[in-house]
Amino acid sequence: MIVGFRECALARAVACGSLVLAVLLPAAPRLADAQQAKASSASNYFPPRHDWQRRTAEQVGMDPKALADAVAFVQTRENPATRDQALMLTRTFGASEPHFGGIIGPTKPRSPINGVIIRRGYVVAEWGDTQAVDMAHSVVKTMLSSVVGLAWQQGLICDLNDRVGPYMPRDVDLFEAPHNQAITWDHLLRQTSDWQGTLWGKPDWADRPEGDPASWSNRKLHAPGTRFKYNDVRINVLALAALHVWRRPLPEVFKREIMDPIGASSKWRWHGYDNSWIELDGQRMQSVSGGGHWGGGMFIDAWDMARFGYLHLRGGKWDGRQLVSPEWIRLARTPGAVNAEYGFANWYLNTNRKRLAAAPVSAVTFNGNGQNIIYIDAENDLLIVVRWIDRDPALNDFVSRVLAATR
Repeated sequence: MIVGFRECALARAVACGSLVLAVLLPAAPRLADAQQAKASSASNYFPPRHDWQRRTAEQVGMDPKALADAVAFVQTRENPATRDQALMLTRTFGASEPHFGGIIGPTKPRSPINGVIIRRGYVVAEWGDTQAVDMAHSVVKTMLSSVVGLAWQQGLICDLNDRVGPYMPRDVDLFEAPHNQAITWDHLLRQTSDWQGTLWGKPDWADRPEGDPASWSNRKLHAPGTRFKYNDVRINVLALAALHVWRRPLPEVFKREIMDPIGASSKWRWHGYDNSWIELDGQRMQSVSGGGHWGGGMFIDAWDMARFGYLHLRGGKWDGRQLVSPEWIRLARTPGAVNAEYGFANWYLNTNRKRLAAAPVSAVTFNGNGQNIIYIDAENDLLIVVRWIDRDPALNDFVSRVLAATR
């Protein structure tokens, strides 16, 4: 049940002020507490807009030869797939999804492999064209989650366990079907909603279809919260629901609440689809996409990705201002009940160290197709952005070399 807005806003203000959390919410894991404490005591340096100070490897406690070897290694591990993103998407999804339906959002050819390494707040390595504005693919899911988190912080969403349907106007038929009525914000964030339907011409079952093709359009339904399924249609449902809650374009919210305060450039763009326009409060607005599956999504350079990652490395705080609630970060990095390696979209956790055996259990990555990676490691005060690296195990091999340079 949704309480009144004033009561919800008060509850959220209390939560964001870290009051009575021990009563209202379960205690955060000790590991998360340790990470937050480390983030609070880490470097006080925050880069101004258009600048990021550099340090030598020795100045930030790294071995220069080992670091140079790591950078040399990663430059040999570029994803061999075509740089033409429209062609890449068609080959990747069109081949496995008979009902791919074609690209309906913008795309652009990508740059070669590039990235930056930031240690103790300072840039220690850079390679490739880090100024290139490329598709970030599913890294934008983390940005979308952040916009939902801001709505939660500000009382627009009272409880993540609230059902989403009552937040929507009656003429928006996203959660009216009996199966969809039980879906909560938490289910959508953790990709466990099993939402059923069609959005922007894409049916839920057409994204990475499973089982017998004859059953795709009449698939078995799973109770919300009981099964993890990575699905871009459902993420786009989350984006549309968030648009109705904010009643303003999500890129505008993201710019004002996060990207401007952290000194991001004016180059990034967050796109939707050709057919994802709606009228809201008498204004025409585009519902943005939560990935590049059918085109669209976030177009951004490595430096703006690094700023977004650095905000989270520093516990959601930027130069003394708490932009993202520490409690939101704790929840986002808490393993889901049915997928221990996934928190909120698109927080990939290292819970069992399956993908990043070399990294601490507490490390997280924000992942996008291609691969686009933001690696956040508070234990080593380390942030890595790497774009267009080859499939696993290339990322683990690279991270292991960077970590070896910190010892």
